[in-house]
Amino acid sequence: MGEQDQQDGQREITTAKEAADDDLVLAFGRLQGAANRLEYILGRRIEEECGISHLMYEVLLILGRTGDPGLSMRAIGQEQVLTTGGATRLVDRMEAAGLVQRVTDPADRRGRLVRLTPLGEETAVRASRVHVENIKRYFLEPLPPSHRQRFAEDLRILSRAARSSLPQLP
Repeated sequence: MGEQDQQDGQREITTAKEAADDDLVLAFGRLQGAANRLEYILGRRIEEECGISHLMYEVLLILGRTGDPGLSMRAIGQEQVLTTGGATRLVDRMEAAGLVQRVTDPADRRGRLVRLTPLGEETAVRASRVHVENIKRYFLEPLPPSHRQRFAEDLRILSRAARSSLPQLP
């Protein structure tokens, strides 16, 4: 057993039962389970009320944050941890729905950028209003008020640490 394991009160895992009952394994499983269930619930609400997938909503937010002149397909893929092909197919669907448009990159006339259309802007705003209400209901209300700010900050820290450990996609 390592020194850190002893300090954390963790024992070396030697059986599948010990693995399944390990406090850290259980804690991470709860985090992952909560995230998956919340994504499903919140994503369904956006889909039902706004007619777009949660992934499309995320891309609308990324493009909204970026503004003009837009983002390359590669940058969108990296933001969403998608392959370039996956990002292209998603943007194709969003373009067909009138949410985004491809434009010439002013810095590289051979390149193309993706940016919001007026409908994309309107959809991002409408979906965000729905999303905020559902976040309050399903994400914040179950937590004690005194924990909410610290929990949000801890999630930000975890997200940044995980993001910095990701490999860059080609």
